[in-house]
Amino acid sequence: MAVTCPMKVHRYCGFLQRSSLVVLSSRTYTNENDKGWFRSLFVHKVDPRKDAHSNLLSKKETSSLFKMQFHNVKPEYLDSYNELTADIMHHLHTDQNYPCDLVGSWNTWYGEQDQAVHLWRYSGGYPALAECVTKLRQNEHYLAYQKKRREMLHSRRNELLLEFSFWNDPVPRSGPNIYELRTYQLKPGTMIEWGNNWARAIRFRQENNEAVGGFFTQIGPLYVVHHLWAYTDLQSREETRNAAWRKSGWDENVYYTVPLVRSMESRIMIPTRISPLQ
Repeated sequence: MAVTCPMKVHRYCGFLQRSSLVVLSSRTYTNENDKGWFRSLFVHKVDPRKDAHSNLLSKKETSSLFKMQFHNVKPEYLDSYNELTADIMHHLHTDQNYPCDLVGSWNTWYGEQDQAVHLWRYSGGYPALAECVTKLRQNEHYLAYQKKRREMLHSRRNELLLEFSFWNDPVPRSGPNIYELRTYQLKPGTMIEWGNNWARAIRFRQENNEAVGGFFTQIGPLYVVHHLWAYTDLQSREETRNAAWRKSGWDENVYYTVPLVRSMESRIMIPTRISPLQ
């Protein structure tokens, strides 16, 4: 006659209890995913087909390319940098020989300190960019500017961007305003889904004329999205963002887009005196 050890029976029962908990937890997680999958059936999605997302999401009626510059300035040189940069940027913005125009120029107020952010538009895409680069290499005034600027900076970087087809065009506006640059690092492969959701959600953010422009990277850190917003002040920013949550459908956009994001960052920026966006 076999004899069962009470200690072994106790351990076996404990194992079964733990196993059932694992199964229950797994089923709960699956059910939640199933609900999310079921809900996604009712959300219109753009079919990515076999085309690049840049062709599906960017504006077809224009061939504009955007460049965003981030200059980290030595604190003691910030005022001098702003004056030096204002001169050369105004020259490039108004010179018809250069197929580019300055969209906006800012200093960061909250976020990374002593930082300048500049946004350029190249009308004509990559050929226009190449033309500007070639001409600037022969521009003695610009070369002198570069030499002086080099002494004032800790570091700098830039990104080449396309504009989302469903976003507002970034056009000059009067001030005073503050600007928020919200930057999202998406998971690779999720840009189409991001665009699907924001193509409908942007209508919830139009009442106060706060939407300035929406862009995604082509060169630089990839799967990066920049949303640019304008507000009268920080209080109006809070009120405008809170108002969006009271609109039916905004919560759905957040529900579907948050899982697509790896990281996000917010900068509050003040326009420089030459910025077309004031």
